[in-house]
Amino acid sequence: MEHPQDHPSEELRLEKLDSYSILDTLPEADYDNLTAIAAQICGTPISLVSLLDAKRQWFKSHHGLEAEETPKEYAFCAHAINDPQDIFIIEDARKDARFHDNPLVIDDPNVIFYAGVPLKSEEGLPMGTLCVIDNKPKQLSQEQQNSLRALAKQVMNLFELRQVKARLEASLTQLDRRNKGLERFAMVAAHDIKSPLNNISQLASLFMEDYRGKLDADGIEIIETLQGSSDRLRELVDGLLEYSRTAEVLRKKVDVIKVAELEQRLIELIADKKSKLNFISDIKEIVTNKTALDQILVNLITNAIKYNDKEQPTIEVKMSNSGSHYEISVKDNGPGIPDKHLGKIFEIFQVMKPQDRFGKQGNGIGLATVRKLVEELGGKINVQSELGKYSQFTFTIAKAITSSSG
Repeated sequence: MEHPQDHPSEELRLEKLDSYSILDTLPEADYDNLTAIAAQICGTPISLVSLLDAKRQWFKSHHGLEAEETPKEYAFCAHAINDPQDIFIIEDARKDARFHDNPLVIDDPNVIFYAGVPLKSEEGLPMGTLCVIDNKPKQLSQEQQNSLRALAKQVMNLFELRQVKARLEASLTQLDRRNKGLERFAMVAAHDIKSPLNNISQLASLFMEDYRGKLDADGIEIIETLQGSSDRLRELVDGLLEYSRTAEVLRKKVDVIKVAELEQRLIELIADKKSKLNFISDIKEIVTNKTALDQILVNLITNAIKYNDKEQPTIEVKMSNSGSHYEISVKDNGPGIPDKHLGKIFEIFQVMKPQDRFGKQGNGIGLATVRKLVEELGGKINVQSELGKYSQFTFTIAKAITSSSG
């Protein structure tokens, strides 16, 4: 018996094989289906996806064979990976000096016929073979050989997909760690920034109370500007913190939300007697993240009030089923949005109006947060508007499944 030689690039080959993280994994139907097809096409009782490490050949799939591995020195596949041809065929191993006294030929499984196609990486490094085996002499037609080559390519495609999936999972894990780090940083930074801002605002208020009578108009204006700037910066920090915590919000549990209770909760949250809020719904429940939905609706409804130019702001909220999603719209009777701004309003820090009806300037974070939440909930958001008449935000969110749904 002739022992197989190591591949000329054995160290690189083993390193590449290790990168697939496939050795000693559990059986998978995708590989078993390919070996079953190979055996059927070639008319053999056995077909294997065989991988060669430093000391053994291990079978990712072993159709028609009980064994899961054999020593490398007995492996026909260890010869096949060094053969310059793209298919290694032994028609009768008993007549071949390399294999006639091989234990796999003499004893079970009595390998007489063997045909193997090397499984090569993009760099041309062989990982093992897709092979077919029979216990009697045999020949393969050109069509059978071509089919075996095509199936071997599919095996390598599965290897590559496995590697891509592993890289994606590693990237997602790393990204999740970074996001959690950024969330912690945002919370600490927000606290550290807000504390001195609160002090500035409070000191400015106290200064105005104690010294208003001693200040001229310019002095009063300076103090008011200082107070207003610190308040605005504090609101900006709050907005950025809210935007950065979107992922944290969505990690919370899914809820069954009663629409009637949602309506009452929003009315109480808004607490604006001058505004009118109408709910129209043909559904009684929504299954989604309660905190996220509240945040979306509060943002849209408060915007509809703050930027309204009518004596009585009127907001209409509609809810309905839309196949696999819920469709929700928030429509106001405000001034509308110019066409040139419609494509920008969901971008962070985009402020379309200098002041709201209460004289405050927005920070351009609210609608960006709304879009982020909607998209994370598996939906989309769009806006329609007519100047002087209305603006309508319509969004969808995917119907979630509660943990108790089975």
